[in-house]
Amino acid sequence: MLTVEFDRLGLSAGERVLDMGCGAGRHAFECLRRGAQVVALDADEVELKGVVSVMAAMSEAGEVPDAAAGLAVRGTALSLPFADGTFERIIAAEVLEHIPDDTMAMGELARVLKPGGRLAVTVPRYGPELMNWALSSEYHETPGGHVRIYRLSQLAERFRQAGLRIVGHHHTHGLHSPYWWMRCLVGVSRDQHPLVRVYHSILVHDIVHASPWTRWPERVLSPVIGKSLVVYLEHAE
Repeated sequence: MLTVEFDRLGLSAGERVLDMGCGAGRHAFECLRRGAQVVALDADEVELKGVVSVMAAMSEAGEVPDAAAGLAVRGTALSLPFADGTFERIIAAEVLEHIPDDTMAMGELARVLKPGGRLAVTVPRYGPELMNWALSSEYHETPGGHVRIYRLSQLAERFRQAGLRIVGHHHTHGLHSPYWWMRCLVGVSRDQHPLVRVYHSILVHDIVHASPWTRWPERVLSPVIGKSLVVYLEHAE
């Protein structure tokens, strides 16, 4: 399930896109389908191998336009291995909350973004995330877990110092917040708990089928308790 709205990102075919902290590659794959020149970057070699495999399968299945291309690169957000102004579009989805020195990562994102380009950043929303932290220390104290909770104003100020300004924002994944509250209540590691399994099946159904029975509550809940905050940024003039 995508977190970034591509109409707001403004991606056009042929543009160079960085998916920074790509994970399993969900946003990179969508960029590829839209005809972009995609670089999927992550520090996890295992994740990158999976991304490469899926990109190859997409190409074989005819899902990739002729002008599009995908590349997987192992790297760190604190020292992006690219020249200044390399990318017209950048996505950093659910990454910054994991990085202790987030200001350095923000500076690197600003550095490799081409003037006139656009960056989409997603982080956990303050209210739902605060509830998770209150319900379970296990949720955020695991190695590589979340090290901070952002308010929109704090995120805007840190990016302002990096030379970027927010030009739009929204919230999404309204169905996901109750799921994680449940996980925190029963134990984050207990993913086979009956209630958790039932709720997870609902989320999977929404991802696979996008039926009105799940899309309608998702749209209603996202502005109120959406798990993710999504901001769109450009270089400050």
